[in-house]
Order: sequence, then structure tokens, then C-alpha cells
Amino acid sequence: MTTETIARPGTGSDYARLLQRVTDAGLMRRRPGYYVVRIGLILGLYAGGLAAFFALGDSWWQVGVAVFFAVMFAQVALVSHDIAHRQVFRTEKPTRMTGWVTGNLLVGMGYGWWMEKHTRHHANPNHEELDPDVRPDVIVWSKEQARSSKGLARIIGPRQALLFYPLLLLEGLNLHVSGFRSLTNPKLKFKAVEGVLLTVHVVGYLAALFMVLSPVKALIFLAIHQGLWGLYMGSVFAPGHKGMPTLKQGEKLDYLRRQVLTTRNVRGGVVTDIAMGGLNYQIEHHLFPNMPSPHLPLAQSFVRDHCAEIDVPYYETSLIQSHHEALQHMHEVGEPLRLGNLE
Repeated sequence: MTTETIARPGTGSDYARLLQRVTDAGLMRRRPGYYVVRIGLILGLYAGGLAAFFALGDSWWQVGVAVFFAVMFAQVALVSHDIAHRQVFRTEKPTRMTGWVTGNLLVGMGYGWWMEKHTRHHANPNHEELDPDVRPDVIVWSKEQARSSKGLARIIGPRQALLFYPLLLLEGLNLHVSGFRSLTNPKLKFKAVEGVLLTVHVVGYLAALFMVLSPVKALIFLAIHQGLWGLYMGSVFAPGHKGMPTLKQGEKLDYLRRQVLTTRNVRGGVVTDIAMGGLNYQIEHHLFPNMPSPHLPLAQSFVRDHCAEIDVPYYETSLIQSHHEALQHMHEVGEPLRLGNLE
């Protein structure tokens, strides 16, 4: 799919008809029972991991606990994502409070910062000026960004496809730092609560590591846990949009086309659904952000059929292929930096 493919006009009624269909099928209704079970299981496993950590003491078996907690942090973050989209609660207060617990306290990720950033991403996915996830920072996402890049992006850009996964090993630490940095943002609400919860997480985390483990084991645990957590998170979120068409200033689409044409689904079974928290149905999630995640696979047939009716490409591929396409795209857009074709 090329950028030219997405420069097609559409009408809002296309989305309205689709929304009516999934609503009539009951797919927008909350699933409290599902989330009670899911959150209960995650919290139970999280607590079990803490018990194992303290029971094992200063042992090299803690490497396995570090890997376990990389998975658990990702699973907590994924359920926090559902909470933030109001898939669990209808109203703001319980949503915000559970978001603070799951985000700030349990994984050390600033809920308010992430919520603001993710909201902008959903409004304009893959828009080079409006989507914070494709703005040039360490990685560039278009040849135009490559040509005008500065700093780390200019250094990393020529080989960013090769460096992508190593960079993801730092994503966990980046999430922690971004949460603390957001506390200086005057627009962030509830700074005191978020700051206290983030501090409690970091202080408790480091205190537990260095009280239970020797300094060497503590540092190894930290590196494995934080590195694999970042790798997991990046590997879940990258397939949805990386390597799909991007939009530039002045290119306008209706809501349905803006979401579908910049987004990719990942095929898979139950294991994929659990590992990705339902975000393998990224198209459906973007069309219906507050649809409970267990309903996303049920909505897929409605969305696919509707896209066929209105002649809008609906793209789905395997997990391996999605990562291949993302890496290929990163390699291609880094070409100006490899050739020295700069502004």
C-alpha cells in the first residue's frame, strides 16, 4: 500500500453504518466479568512473582523471576491500556484511579503522560506532524524526516533497522523516565498523586532488588527485567502501524479511512491474542477504541466485510511478516542518511 492509496475521499456515513452494525450486535457493551477474571489473574500472578522473589533470596534463579516480571509488566500495561480507553469502566474517576494503580504504581509508567500521548496517536495515527509515535526522535519514519534529522536520529538513522530491537531494550527505562519528565508539564493534571505513585514504585523496586540480592545480581536482574519488558512492549505496539502509510500536513481523510488505511492487523490464535492483549486486532481497536478487547475478534468480520463493500483495503498479515515490513520500512526511509542526501 502506498501513500497515494490513502489520499481518497470518504464520507462519515461509512463509519456510521459500521458503528451501527457492531452496536446492534452488542459488541460495544462492557464485559465486567471478563475484566474481573483477567485483572484478577494478572494481579494474582504478579503477587505470586513477588512471593517467589522474596522466597528465593540471593539466588541466580532470580534470572527466571526477572523474565517472568518482564511478561507481567507488559500484561499489566496492556490491561492498563484497556482501562485508559474506558473499556472497563464508563466513568472517569474509577478509570483514572485504576489507571494510576496499574500504570504508575505497578509498572512505574506515568498514566497521565501516556494517556495524553496515546489519545493524540488515536486521533491521527501515522500522521507525521500530529501523531507523537511517528515524530522523529531516535528513529525516523519517512525520508523527509531522515533528510531533516538531527542529533541521535541522524546518527542512528542509517542503520536504524538493525538497531531497532537493541533500542527496544531501553524502552522500559524510557517509559519510566518519560513518566517523571511529564511531572514538569503544566498541563498534566494530578501531578502530586502521579509523582508519589511513580516514586513509590521506583523506590520500592530498587530497595527490594538491593536488599534481597547482591549488587551484581541486582544489576543483572534490573537489566534483564527492564530490557525484556521494553522489548516486549515495543514488539506488541510496532506491528500495528510501523511500515504502513503515513500522512502529511494537508492530507485529509474521514475517520474510517484514517484509521483503517494506516493500520495493520496481525493474524494469530489464542496465544497471540493473550500475548498482544488483543492489539493484534489493531484496525478494530482503532475504529472502536472503547470496545472491550474480547469483542475485537468478533468485530473483525463486520469490519472486513464493510471495508470490502466500500472498497477500502483491509490489511492483515502474520506477526513475523509485520515485523519484517516494519524493519524494511525503517531501512528504506534511512536511505537519505546512508547516501548523505540531506537538507
